Amino acid sequence: MSRPPAGWVRRLATDSPGTSHEAVRDQLRAAILQGAAPPGAAIVVEDVADRFSVSRIPVREALKTLVGEGLVSHAPRAGYFVAQLTRVELLELYVVREALESAAQAAAVPRADAACDAEARSAHAALSWAIADGDVRAHHRESRRFHLALAAPCGMRRLLHMYAAAWDLTEPFQPMSHVDRPQTQVLHEEHGAMLRAFLDRDADALVAVSRAHSGHMRDVLASLPEETGLFAPETRS
Repeated sequence: MSRPPAGWVRRLATDSPGTSHEAVRDQLRAAILQGAAPPGAAIVVEDVADRFSVSRIPVREALKTLVGEGLVSHAPRAGYFVAQLTRVELLELYVVREALESAAQAAAVPRADAACDAEARSAHAALSWAIADGDVRAHHRESRRFHLALAAPCGMRRLLHMYAAAWDLTEPFQPMSHVDRPQTQVLHEEHGAMLRAFLDRDADALVAVSRAHSGHMRDVLASLPEETGLFAPETRS
């Protein structure tokens, strides 16, 4: 009797535009970033190929791209897996995110206009609704949109690309799914303070509250129990 594919593989959309390699890549990337395929999950080439009705070649090409992006890992004779990080590595990435975000926000505030304000307000409202509804995936999606809205006006394309790449590496962990409601509310109150500073065109205040917010997120991650299964084991030197 054949083994059924993982549930997240069965839910991959097969009608994406582009070549078969691009479609597979984009759908796998989306599943990983949305937390549908959690860190450590096996990615069976044959199952993905069957889902898209393609050969194994475009699937392997897509996976090689995702390995290069740091979203997938490959072990000889073991196969492909959604990349895992140790707790220390994940905390380091949040430090990187904070540095990039601070630089972008400091440059964004003096360049922001009414359209930027409208996007920031809209993203904050959508995030508030996601939190109220207890929709964790929407929470992560709208949180990213909100943070980007406060950084994007900087117009620094390479900086924003690095910021997005660092966010991609942390997003698969979906940490807010392990955070209780009181902590979530505290973190969202900081979002409100960030929005007010942005609208007031106070770059120093925005950077300060954003750094405090990032520090609080690192505290949350540091306190998550090992039982979550999120983290790779620490290697001993």
